[in-house]
This record gives sequence, C-alpha cells and structure tokens, in this order.
Amino acid sequence: MTINPELAAATEAARLLRFPSAIKIDTFAKGRVELLKFKLRPELRINGMAVSKLQGSLKSDVLIAAVERNDQVHIPNGDFVLRDGDMVSIIASPRHAAEFFKAIGLKTNQVHSCMIVGGGTIAYYLASQLLDMKIHVRILEKDQARCETLSELLPEATIVNGDGTDKKLLLEEGLQRAEGFVSLTNVDEENVMLTLFAKDQSQAKLVTKVNRISFDDIIERLDIGSVIYPKYITADYILQYVRAMQNSIGSNVETLYQLLDGKAEALEFAVHEDSGVTDIPLSRLVLKDNLLIGCINRKGTIRIPRGNDCIQAGDTVIVVTTQKGLSDVRDILKK
Repeated sequence: MTINPELAAATEAARLLRFPSAIKIDTFAKGRVELLKFKLRPELRINGMAVSKLQGSLKSDVLIAAVERNDQVHIPNGDFVLRDGDMVSIIASPRHAAEFFKAIGLKTNQVHSCMIVGGGTIAYYLASQLLDMKIHVRILEKDQARCETLSELLPEATIVNGDGTDKKLLLEEGLQRAEGFVSLTNVDEENVMLTLFAKDQSQAKLVTKVNRISFDDIIERLDIGSVIYPKYITADYILQYVRAMQNSIGSNVETLYQLLDGKAEALEFAVHEDSGVTDIPLSRLVLKDNLLIGCINRKGTIRIPRGNDCIQAGDTVIVVTTQKGLSDVRDILKK
C-alpha cells in the first residue's frame, strides 16, 4: 500500500474550499456520499429543535449522524435536541447536502479566490486542484528558488516571493478580499496565528494545517474553521487497510474515517454475501448501542435508510458508531 500524506491533505483542503460552510468533509461511495461537519450557530435558529423536527421540516434527504457537545459524542435518535455550539455531522449525497445547507441558511458556493501561505508540496498539490476548479490562487513563499519552481509548475497561479507571516504583505496581497485562506507553513504556531489574523481581517474560508496532534483539543477551542491534520488523514488510510485485511469473506471495509478526535468512526462496508444482517428490515435488526446505519449504496443509487429498508448482498453500507474495532458488517449486531 502506498500513501501520499501531502496529496491526501491537499485533497481534503480542496473539498473544504469547494463547500466552505463545512468544517470537515469525508467522502464515501467513490464521492457519491459525503459526511459533512458544521457548527450550529445562533443565526441558524436551530437551537432547541429535535433532530426529527429538523429533518422533517426541511424535507432534505439527509441524516444527522453524530453530534459533538462538550467533549461528548452522541449518535442521535429523532428525539435528540440540538443546541447552539454543537458540532453536527450529516450524511447525504453532495446535491442533498447542498440543499440542506442552503435551507438552513449556510453558504454552498465554492470560493473564487484563495490565498495560500507556504509553498511546499501540499501547497503545490492544493493549487493544482484549485486551478482545475477555476479558483484563482495566490501563493506566498519566502524562498526565491522555490518560487521560481512553483512559477514553472503552476503558470496560472500568482506566486509572490515574500514572508507570508508579514501582516503588511498579507494585506498588500489582498487578504481582505480573499474568499479562501490556507496556512501551510512548516510551523504549527505560525499557521494558527496566521489563521487568527485572517479571521480578524477577512470573511475568508479558513483552513489550517497542523502537524502535531497533541494540542488538537486546544486548537479546536480557538474556533478557527477547518484544521487539517496530515497524521490523522494518514492514520485513516492505514486503519482502513488493516481492517480490510482482517475481514472475513462476507464483507470488507471500503472506507474508514476517525471522527470527532477519534471518539467515533464512520465505516463503509461492501456486503458480498447474505448473512444475519441482510434481507431483514432495519427496524428489526438488534444493533449495538451508539451505532447508526447512515446510508445504503445500491448499484450507485444512494438511500438514506428508513426502518423498512433492508441491506442486500451487493450493497455498500455506511455505519457511524462510537463502538471501536468493527471489521465485518455483522459486527453491527448485538451478540
């Protein structure tokens, strides 16, 4: 197995700039399904609303899969009451996710311009993807030789040779007008400070790269938008691979993401054969606690499942759970 952590981090940043209202976006079913995390704020007017009422009133085909509140992770049922400040994760197709975000008053259009501080490998991969999305890219990099290399590799981007931690330079280069701001220097503290400055000076979608994961709980409290941890992204790939190797012939893990600081997991199982979970209405399955069947992908058709739906051989199934170590779709059942 080969992993490119820089490319994986750049791809995550590009997804966030395409859909700025989300703090985190994970994809399943080859991009047909997304798990999007966003923060409930007072202006959305959702405080005190039950999950079932929110989903019913908006008539959007989305599922609220997880809620993080005060360091606790909840896999909510319909009676769960949402509060301002909650971190909410939803499962939906990209189109239905956009409809849901629009309905609750959040921005759904991708950014048109992006400023990147730091011209390393991640910046190169990210700029390449953003240029393909017709987003104007401006990279600030202090090493002249690297600037010349980037100019050759990315002729459509604007490359500025200068210190991206210089507040005056940032403002001169249009920080206040930028719709996206990504800090990719090699120093975590610099990245966090740059993002805080950009938050103060602009309305940009903020993305911050952090290498050290030991202070992630403190960084989360700063409310600086989307934070990308290359180590977590790489760990997800490795876990997915190891779980897939452990699996029986009945099903295998296609995709895996650690959620909410590792307190929960979202897994995509490919169901290869009939078993104790197939052809039985979901309402009759005795599932483990804190586990939600979030989506069924049947031959490319995405279903947000209801109680009468059944899992069939050939489906892929997305499960969100705080239970650790699931490696076969049958593991969702209570023993």
